[in-house]
Amino acid sequence: MSADSHHHPSLSTFVNVLLALFFLTFVTVAVAQFDFGPFNTFIAMLVASVKATLVLLYFMHLKYDKMEYPVVFFVGILFLFVMFGFSQLDVVTRIFETQTL
Repeated sequence: MSADSHHHPSLSTFVNVLLALFFLTFVTVAVAQFDFGPFNTFIAMLVASVKATLVLLYFMHLKYDKMEYPVVFFVGILFLFVMFGFSQLDVVTRIFETQTL
């Protein structure tokens, strides 16, 4: 692929991604109606991360870019999830610790 050529997704691809984003927004609103205890933040961040990934891959054309860019992005997201996982683990253990006292 030359430097001047770019992949242009079809209109149906954009419509499908848009419909997926609408569906995930509906999921976000539906999940917010329930109390999952200490996992509320985790579920909300998970759905938001999936939506952000769809936007980055298709609307920002990260899927069709050089391979280095998606790798750097997903490694950054992996470290974000690791740090978020440690934070969530701390919150969950504090909640369970106060409930057992």
